[in-house]
Amino acid sequence: MPRITPNLWFDTQGKEAAEFYVSVFPNSKITNVSYYGEAGPRAAGTVLTVDFVLDGQPCTAINGGPEFTFNEAVSFLIDCADQEEVDYYWSKLSEGGQEGPCGWLKDKYGLSWQVVPAVLEELLNDPDTERSQRAMKAMLQMGKLDVAALRAAADGA
Repeated sequence: MPRITPNLWFDTQGKEAAEFYVSVFPNSKITNVSYYGEAGPRAAGTVLTVDFVLDGQPCTAINGGPEFTFNEAVSFLIDCADQEEVDYYWSKLSEGGQEGPCGWLKDKYGLSWQVVPAVLEELLNDPDTERSQRAMKAMLQMGKLDVAALRAAADGA
């Protein structure tokens, strides 16, 4: 089966972004940096691509120019074990970026992330539809997701 590698288009910040991402996620590293040569279209010696791994997921950053920017149509979901992980990733990735609704944020490079506690899937798929709808209603009112508040809402508290 072929491997799928997200390829993230940046103007000029690909290496800076990759360094930031590998500093945030455990078991992450930059594996290769390639540079533009004389053929261009950018100045020879400037960074072309950066291959990196985020906790086992290979990614590539390309410094392709200002023609394309990120939007919410594509995001990375972080499946967090608990509130501590939600708090950590929310804090790190939203710094210099923009906090959004329902566990979504944009980092300082404009890339969208969903910072989601694992319990959310359990609550939203609860066979008791009233319970799941209470959790959904609570989630829709939040920015950063709050595990205790989601559980309390699901329980009708």
